[in-house]
Amino acid sequence: MPQTLFIDTNTLPREKSAQGEFTHVLNEQLAGAKNVVGTLRWLKSGELFRAEAANKHQLLYLMEGKGSIDLENKKHEVEKGMGIYLGPSESALVQAGPGASLKLFHLVVPQVPK
Repeated sequence: MPQTLFIDTNTLPREKSAQGEFTHVLNEQLAGAKNVVGTLRWLKSGELFRAEAANKHQLLYLMEGKGSIDLENKKHEVEKGMGIYLGPSESALVQAGPGASLKLFHLVVPQVPK
């Protein structure tokens, strides 16, 4: 029988990096998830996060704030409720807008070999 697991993301420690703050909210250690990692990311005005192309699928969902996403050398203005899917060969650059901040949900699933 499936077990329900509640993770209070407000109690998870945030880590600082050159690409803003983040905390993992879904992974093997927290929830036994073997093929997925979910991360909350916070960017302040001017901070950047690069979702690199790799052997994985990615979903970036803007939970709060405003900013931009550069995809295939085109800049797209984004705000709360917008998101983007990145296939294994795609990358994107997310930036908080001037004087703004943003909160992202970043879901990463490895590409399963056939």
